[in-house]
Amino acid sequence: MLANQEYQLEIIESLAEISAGDWNLIVPSDAGPFLRYEFLRALEDCACVGGNTGWQVAHLIVRANESSTLIGAMPLYLKQHSYGEFVFDWSWAQAYEQHGMQYYPKALCAIPFTPIQGSRMLCANALNPARVRSSLLEGLKNIVVQNQLSSAHILFPEKSEISSMIGYGFMLRNSVQFHWKNHSYKNFEGFLASLNMKRRKNIRRERAIVASEGITFSQISGPETNDADWEFFYRCYENTYLEHQSSPYLNESFFKQLARTMPDNLHLIIASRDNKRMACSLLVVDKLNAKAYGRYWGAIEHINCLHFETAYYQAIEYCIRENIQIFEGGAQGEHKMARGFMPTTIYSAHWIADLQFSNALKLYLEREHEGIASYVDELSEHSPLKSSKVNL
Repeated sequence: MLANQEYQLEIIESLAEISAGDWNLIVPSDAGPFLRYEFLRALEDCACVGGNTGWQVAHLIVRANESSTLIGAMPLYLKQHSYGEFVFDWSWAQAYEQHGMQYYPKALCAIPFTPIQGSRMLCANALNPARVRSSLLEGLKNIVVQNQLSSAHILFPEKSEISSMIGYGFMLRNSVQFHWKNHSYKNFEGFLASLNMKRRKNIRRERAIVASEGITFSQISGPETNDADWEFFYRCYENTYLEHQSSPYLNESFFKQLARTMPDNLHLIIASRDNKRMACSLLVVDKLNAKAYGRYWGAIEHINCLHFETAYYQAIEYCIRENIQIFEGGAQGEHKMARGFMPTTIYSAHWIADLQFSNALKLYLEREHEGIASYVDELSEHSPLKSSKVNL
């Protein structure tokens, strides 16, 4: 436990140590569903983190000294690897270990398996957020030093949090995602009309290929789903990993628990042929902030262009119909740009305990930043929109 005159900091090994009400009270209203107690608790309850997964739960929380009221928190894990992060530092680990030092475990503030930008330093609304953020960042660095860890990493924070991280010596790293934005489209044809002729023609061709196979689609909101729906979804999701000779990070019980605890944030899109289900995608929906997140997709039979229709075009139609303003399609994927998703720069923050390695990494990140800027400039030359201007 760390303490100062106002606050005391604690590390908890499970969200079960605090209540859902206490945690959700300090989650900002614009933070989205992934920071909610129900989502993070499902990861723990269903053993997606903890145990031998390489994700040791070590959430950092702040309490008021006088009342012990929870006033701040940081979702925190001690990592034994770099899987499931979407900010790749394998080369850093290799270089670290080549110099006779251990890179793992490292401290990671992130939402596991979820490359979504959002608050990483939660704070009760009535308090001074700058002081709580300072306490959390100071506490995070103390954890690294006192436990002889290599580093601390904060993935995909909100832009409003970045200045405080820089103030505590964290280095920024840029990456690019592709997001779809709703420019008051009335329907899918209105969206197509905003694209240049080449992209518009290509999307129509891809949709026609799927339609020619006799594929139909149904959409099921979370409260209307049942166990059979989630069992089919998981079969599709798992098959995607198996086809790439990998294992899924999440298990079926995780999705079923989400369906029980936060159904209003879930939406399934299911593809069928001759009344037989054959593919599925999952949207996580934040209607309060008019955002949707494309999380997972899979199919039990390969059909050309089915991925694009199920994971993107059907989802865009849903967003237009429900007045969703931003649809995030996940990490990486230049192919998304040809389908109306535009590049967006997001950030991560990194603090390295070893000064010599930190200085070397600073130079590396400066060069990488220049490379990312050039990459974005190049992308802007291939905008699918009629106007070639790209806003980041």
